[in-house]
Amino acid sequence: MTQPEPVLLSKTKNAVLTLSLNRPERLNAANDELLFALTEALKTAELDNAMRVVVITGSGRGFCAGQDLGDVQNREGSTNFTEHLRHTYIPLIQTIRGLKKPVITAVNGVAAGAGASLALSGDIRLWSEHAILIEVFSNIALIPDAGSTWMLPRLVGAARAFEMMAFAEKIGAEDGLKLGLCEQVYSAGTFVDDVQVYAERLAARPLNALALTKQAINFALGSTLDAALDNEAVLQQLAGDHAEHKEGVRAFAGKRKPDFGQF
Repeated sequence: MTQPEPVLLSKTKNAVLTLSLNRPERLNAANDELLFALTEALKTAELDNAMRVVVITGSGRGFCAGQDLGDVQNREGSTNFTEHLRHTYIPLIQTIRGLKKPVITAVNGVAAGAGASLALSGDIRLWSEHAILIEVFSNIALIPDAGSTWMLPRLVGAARAFEMMAFAEKIGAEDGLKLGLCEQVYSAGTFVDDVQVYAERLAARPLNALALTKQAINFALGSTLDAALDNEAVLQQLAGDHAEHKEGVRAFAGKRKPDFGQF
């Protein structure tokens, strides 16, 4: 019997690529196969000029329930957590954060453990009203990984992040929006369509400028103000030399909507 693909790919004519984690019977708990497939799909998306925005979501009623512990425990000997993370989650999160295209994480249900880290890793985070985020690691006496200790404090502050992690607190959509864990919350019944509309709006924006903006933000998060200012000056030249900028100026002068999709 043929095994289902761990990640489903869906491309639309409006330049949006949707990657759906496809282990719905396990609430999309991640095993090596899924993590490798998602990382490779993202790398392929980088090279696909027809796709301008990437959406990561989950099949079924969950986004990602975190690491499939059964998959880890099936390995011989004791678990080498360091090796596992370096082999799977670290390259995945690095790929998302370094992708030269906007990445939307569309959280349709529970996002727990490493699944919470994945949910937080998007440039934009859109939640269903049924979304739940939980840093569940402390329940099994582990620390948050896959980037949560870097991402969550930057969104909610160090003390609030520690509290969420220490008590494995469940955060629903309403609180997630208040805390800044997501940018929009949509009705479960219209979630897929609402995410698509949002992604298409983003795909119509200047892709090169957005890629440089993402690069600038990533740099600034770990730099001084002076270094960030200097980096902005360098990247602004790259943006200004691009055909997108010239189109934007022409459109402004002609009082028309710019066509950034041609680049």
